Amino acid sequence: MLRREFLMSAAAVATPVAFGRAALSPKERVDRALAGQDVDRAPFTFWHHFGLKTAGAHAARTLEFHRLYRTDLVKVMSDFPYPKPAGKWHELKVNSNPFPDQIRALELIRDGIHGDAYMIETVFNPWNVAQKLSSKEEVLRLKQEKPQALIDALDAITQSEVAHAKRALAAGAAGVLFSIANANSQELSVADYEKFSRPFDKRFLEGISGARLNFMHVHLEPAYLSQFQGFTAPVINYSLHVSGIPMAEVRRQFPAWVVAGGVDEVHYRKLTPAELRAQWQAASQAAGRRFILTPGCSVPNDSTPEELGRLPRLLGL
Repeated sequence: MLRREFLMSAAAVATPVAFGRAALSPKERVDRALAGQDVDRAPFTFWHHFGLKTAGAHAARTLEFHRLYRTDLVKVMSDFPYPKPAGKWHELKVNSNPFPDQIRALELIRDGIHGDAYMIETVFNPWNVAQKLSSKEEVLRLKQEKPQALIDALDAITQSEVAHAKRALAAGAAGVLFSIANANSQELSVADYEKFSRPFDKRFLEGISGARLNFMHVHLEPAYLSQFQGFTAPVINYSLHVSGIPMAEVRRQFPAWVVAGGVDEVHYRKLTPAELRAQWQAASQAAGRRFILTPGCSVPNDSTPEELGRLPRLLGL
């Protein structure tokens, strides 16, 4: 990292507001991080699953969470299921609107934000959707016995999810957090990820490449990191603490991207303010100016309000 960049990031950690003028708005803070410009403090967001069953309840809880914890970016969770076909799970047709309740929730959240912050949708990658339609074991069985049938199913899911993402953007989302949970040896070998998942993951992001704020959210191991070279997304979000991949290495391999992460989501409930500050400082210094402070994934769903409030309080909110 350049010396000046290091000093700027260190200063941002040391003082919540050190910008020399009125505090930036959430959108300004995110915009400046995207552009690699100095900020008054790191933009931040975090999230967990609400598991609510209606668009109205989902939107209301998301807005409540945003207002209570003053996130710079509204990351909208997606817990509505992909529609199952009448026949075999993998005999899928392209669906132009697979998540109508989620689109309605996004519209309600958009209206509730009043343009004060960016909103991003969550989409799980086609492999994960296939697992939810059946099971991990069934997807692997189909891969072994009828690989072309699996490829056809993943293709239909990809097209459907691109259609959904475009609806989400039209509903006011600034981008999509695209969750890729299978770039690790617990799910697929590197070769199988490259054959059965990478083409569809890449194609999804290419289908919405015009969006301002797409996140590529990856659950990965070091051997898989190079698989994401050539992907189109301005932000990469990953778990530093689960993957063991240093943020400096991610910055080295993706020099033009914003890196989002730094906070240990697994042990979030037990982290002290001093530990949170140390994680913020280390991540900010490793990532440089193109940085958004987030956990590596959702924090525990049973986190208490006091525990959830530690991170925004640390930022002076």
